[in-house]
Amino acid sequence: MEGTVDGFRYGAVTPVAAYLMACLGGALGLRCIVRTLLSNQSWKAGWLALGAASIGCGIWTMHFIAMIGFQVVETRIRYDTGLTVLSLAVAIVVVGIGVFIVGYRGASTLNLSFAGVITGLGVAAMHYLGMAALHLNGTIRYDATAVALSVVIAIVAATAALWAAVTIRGFMTSLGASLIMGVAVTGMHYTGMSAVSVHVHSRTGGSWAGDSPTSLLLPMLLGPVIFLLLAGVVVMFDPLLVLGDGDWNRSSASTESNTPQPDSLFENEEDRVVHARAPQDPQWAAPHSSQR
Repeated sequence: MEGTVDGFRYGAVTPVAAYLMACLGGALGLRCIVRTLLSNQSWKAGWLALGAASIGCGIWTMHFIAMIGFQVVETRIRYDTGLTVLSLAVAIVVVGIGVFIVGYRGASTLNLSFAGVITGLGVAAMHYLGMAALHLNGTIRYDATAVALSVVIAIVAATAALWAAVTIRGFMTSLGASLIMGVAVTGMHYTGMSAVSVHVHSRTGGSWAGDSPTSLLLPMLLGPVIFLLLAGVVVMFDPLLVLGDGDWNRSSASTESNTPQPDSLFENEEDRVVHARAPQDPQWAAPHSSQR
């Protein structure tokens, strides 16, 4: 018997929440990568790792928030804990590979293409690993065309995100890029979900094991969500990320310009010359004009 698949059990709540988490992870990841470009003195490996973890957690959180709204009317759904955790690790590690390639080897067309393909395949692997963790009293089938389209969307979205990370440095433009990235990642998820159909077994046949969606997913989502919030605090309190490259340099230049220079202590050129030629004696420490 064909099962009735519903991906919007709670209406627009889960898609909107999933989209917002994808945007948050993307925005934090992009800003962390930009941080390595704004200052040569920054700890590049640390910022790139934080960016990769933020994007990976954002994508994974988006997926499983969306899956809270997924149901098959004729059967209960459970999740395998090991595969669920593995999908999170895959998301972070594979996104990290792409981020480090671009961060250390540059944003040439070849590097962006290679990193985008790896990252996109990693995002798709995370999605379908998460789906493999899903157990129900039936058989899950996929439409090959929709699956292929979801993988293509994932690769394009990953490539565009990496390009934006090394090209767009302003705060508002990065925010706009993260919103577009959220659309692409969420679109990839729901394109993949459109490929799903379920053949439900008879009530007396078939069994499955694992935790229920609410008992497993909600507690597991707390960790990545808290991590994203902490990463947001790090980004918000970094002055270079808040001000941006141009404003940071102008701020530094303004501070330097407000510092009194030695020559500004003298009223005219004559006083400066007299002071320069004076012997090293305390009575000559003040400008010549003060003795008049």
